[in-house]
Amino acid sequence: MINLLPKDTVFFDLFEGLSRHAVSSAEHLRKMVKSFPDIDAHLHRIRDEEHAADELAHTALDRLDRTFITPFDREDIHELVGGLDDIVDGIDALAKRFPLFHLKGVEPSFVRQADLLVEATIAVSEAVHRLRRSRKLSELSDKLIEIHHKESIGDDNHHAALSHLFDGSVEALEVMKWKELYDYIEDAIDGCEDVGNTLERIVLKNG
Repeated sequence: MINLLPKDTVFFDLFEGLSRHAVSSAEHLRKMVKSFPDIDAHLHRIRDEEHAADELAHTALDRLDRTFITPFDREDIHELVGGLDDIVDGIDALAKRFPLFHLKGVEPSFVRQADLLVEATIAVSEAVHRLRRSRKLSELSDKLIEIHHKESIGDDNHHAALSHLFDGSVEALEVMKWKELYDYIEDAIDGCEDVGNTLERIVLKNG
């Protein structure tokens, strides 16, 4: 069968660019928490990543508005772009709270979540890169399974961290600070699963 659809690769360039910003943001967050309290350089890098991701997202949505034939359904493109951008936005919002909250140190369980977020964003990025050359679920399934697995571990870590916060050994003000930080990083990990679900829907519809 002859494929009469034009091979527009620009959208895939934009998807992959957004996924790279997600990975870079997560990596700088991990470096930031491991180098605490020396956080300024990584905080600024995360801010730069957020600005760059916003620009790519705007470019992608503008192109979506102006393009007649797209690689797959417009609503799926919109959701994929938004999901990737949301991961970066969430990491940026989280990082901003470190100086705002005047933290005394970093909880070990938060470092574990930061490590996990990096792993989840890398799995997302690898899955996004495969989308360019394949619409077969079998060729993305290992990465989609990995993303779901990371999210499940993140849930377990989150529950354990909150259990510790509420066991009475942590000062009330610190509980408030860390509860919010844990929720933010949990949301970022959940965002990776959301993107994985979007990718799964795309390949099922277009395979």
